[in-house]
Amino acid sequence: MSQARENLTYEAFGVAVRELAQTIADDGYEPDIVLSIARGGVFVAGGLAYALDCKNIHLVNVEFYTGVGTTLPMPVMLAPLPNAIDFSQKKVLITDDVADTGKTLKLVHDFCVDAVAEVRTAVIYEKSHSLVKCEYVWKRTDEWINFPWSVLPVVRKSGEPVTPSKEAL
Repeated sequence: MSQARENLTYEAFGVAVRELAQTIADDGYEPDIVLSIARGGVFVAGGLAYALDCKNIHLVNVEFYTGVGTTLPMPVMLAPLPNAIDFSQKKVLITDDVADTGKTLKLVHDFCVDAVAEVRTAVIYEKSHSLVKCEYVWKRTDEWINFPWSVLPVVRKSGEPVTPSKEAL
């Protein structure tokens, strides 16, 4: 893996979400539900839901990355799982911060596809090797991305030892 890194600031994230929302709106897509892949997709989902005036947000927890460049063999959806019946005949916009391998997005997309009227995906970043080619992408890169919410150490009680987050390593 390259040592080069894409550094996203909170300010640039705000710009990215607004530009991504504008692309979605210009395309005429009006989601009934924004489905966030936790954790990084939560930030994207909130911003897009506000920008697109969609008040129906759902969340799915997926575990896959265990550190920089290290993953479980396959992504796993963690409980509680969304009830697919809640998505019945709805237009769903799946959001995440990055489509890296695409395995997480594919898992969630496949979970939704037979239950919904339409499903599309939106990410801030998409990598060229992603299995899923998202309908809406703010920027394409093959660098590791330092997101503002994951590069700083985990907050601990004062006086406890601080270690950097796994994503920052």
